[in-house]
Amino acid sequence: MKPLLAAIALAAMALPAWQRDFLTADEADQVREAQDPSFRIPLYLSFARQRLALVQNLLSKEKAGRSITIHDTLDEYTKIIEALDTVSDDALKRGKAIDEAVGKVAGEEKEFLGILEQIRESNPKDVNRYQFALDTAVEVTRDSMEIAQADLSERSRGVQAKTAREKKELEEMMQPKDRELKKVEEKKEAAAAKKKAPTLRRKGEVAPDRKQ
Repeated sequence: MKPLLAAIALAAMALPAWQRDFLTADEADQVREAQDPSFRIPLYLSFARQRLALVQNLLSKEKAGRSITIHDTLDEYTKIIEALDTVSDDALKRGKAIDEAVGKVAGEEKEFLGILEQIRESNPKDVNRYQFALDTAVEVTRDSMEIAQADLSERSRGVQAKTAREKKELEEMMQPKDRELKKVEEKKEAAAAKKKAPTLRRKGEVAPDRKQ
């Protein structure tokens, strides 16, 4: 097994499933450093590809206990794809340009889907131990690929509409007192944003365009 895949496998088996995150410590650091979604999205794609490579490697050998690692690795893969979609939606919500990155997503996820479907069709003898994780990975990848292939303008409108709907639902669940407090805070924020920029003019001095 290659060093990188071996490191991922060891990380996967080092802790109980309920304690593990879906990224290694090094991967998490890389994500934190990649603040721009145009860099973060390809990063998630590379992590997803590494997980699939590990699964393929494990399936190529008859080894006791591999099913647990395959299950956990497929689960990590699925969470990485979901995180990728979340980053994309957040970028669209903030008006960030991610056309190139999303175009890459559609192409690579098509390949990922082919790998997963090939694994499912090969019907490994221990597949019953990770069937659900495999099926979930296939469905999440297919959905993500379809989203990536959609028109970005339309997707952006959908994201904005969903955000507005969720905000309204949250406000409806709030107590009247909390809603009023929220409105007061929003007014304060709006007022602060409208404040004039600091000026170097002396007290009483009028701006040139306001002189009579």
